Amino acid sequence: MLGFKKKKKLFHRNRYNRKKGAGIKDRILFYIKTALAVAIIPALSLLYIFGYDFLTQCDYFRTKTIEVEGNRVLSGEEIIKEAGIYPGDNILSVNISMVRKKIMANPWVAEAEVGRKIPSGIIIKITEHKCIAVLDLGKEFLLNESGEIFKEKAAADPGGVPVIQGLAFSDLNLSGARRTAAFNAVMSVLKLGQKAETVLPGNEIKLIRVDREIGLTIHAFDGMKAIKLGYDNYQDKFERLKNVLHYVKNGPDFPDFETVDLNNSLNRVVVSPANKRPSDESENLRTQEVRGAEEKDIKAQKRKGTKEV
Repeated sequence: MLGFKKKKKLFHRNRYNRKKGAGIKDRILFYIKTALAVAIIPALSLLYIFGYDFLTQCDYFRTKTIEVEGNRVLSGEEIIKEAGIYPGDNILSVNISMVRKKIMANPWVAEAEVGRKIPSGIIIKITEHKCIAVLDLGKEFLLNESGEIFKEKAAADPGGVPVIQGLAFSDLNLSGARRTAAFNAVMSVLKLGQKAETVLPGNEIKLIRVDREIGLTIHAFDGMKAIKLGYDNYQDKFERLKNVLHYVKNGPDFPDFETVDLNNSLNRVVVSPANKRPSDESENLRTQEVRGAEEKDIKAQKRKGTKEV
């Protein structure tokens, strides 16, 4: 019985010693792992730094080509200069985000995208504002397709777009307010002028005058012809103008006109022949009212078609 107790006591003692030894080993292993982790992190950091320096200074990644896409007004050289990238720069060291910001600082640029072409190229894709008119507000500003001013007009800016007179800053939604009816009327006419085969293309419109009471008057073609549109129903008025111009061109009454007044009822158009002014005495006045020009044109075309058959 005493022997059994001694053996049992010895067994428990050995078991305790084994647990104690295992705990010491676990602690040693923990300290070793911690030390390795502490040593590895700086080593990896140094490796990253040396690797980055090697790649960003490697001749293999030197810039050889810089491509520019999407530019119509700005030259490729202008955009590259704005970007601040030069041949020989390492493409991996170029700060793409910063380059984009520099390009976007040009008022002609609506959107920009910059990327790398491994191993030695940079590609820049831009979208420029499309100028559809010059807005005269005392100073002249360029207006884009969204009806937003994107820059003040400079002498070097391309022309060939209408000039708008009669609007004010209060007509625009600079502060987020709703645009006025006068401004919306101008934008409607400009958008119609952008359509294919329109009777009044934007490059033929020289001036748009805005009158708060009577609406819009367009000076088009040679700049001497005035087309009174008034307000609203511009799609219908463009169609009527198309028929009237066809009638004037092919009719025997007069070869050219000075004004066309479409700001009347739908079946009445007033055309003033060229070189005749409404303010002259009656003997020198010859204002022709073209009533139902559309119907006459259609009938003439039908008669012509019947004869051909």
